Amino acid sequence: MSIWVGLVVASLLIWALKTAGYVVPRRFVEGALMSRVAGLVTAALLASLVIAQALGDNGTVTVDARVPAVGVAAILLYFKAPFMVVLLAAGVVAAGLRFLGLMV
Repeated sequence: MSIWVGLVVASLLIWALKTAGYVVPRRFVEGALMSRVAGLVTAALLASLVIAQALGDNGTVTVDARVPAVGVAAILLYFKAPFMVVLLAAGVVAAGLRFLGLMV
């Protein structure tokens, strides 16, 4: 199967899924359960993306300066620090570890 066939099939499936969304009754979409599920799925996808980017490198697990930086960011987010503070602190930790030669 060529890449173009896969792209066309995937596009048709996505189109069908989006079109099916118009026939779903409103009570299913706007309910409290669906709102909670949508919020949890969003957080889970974001967490998996962060872990994949922090630990993955060419199909292998790599532990470098990104791991402690993500840890610092997680701790600061737990304590509800402003997002810019979280980004700056994580960047300083990663840069500091790389500068000191403790981690690549």
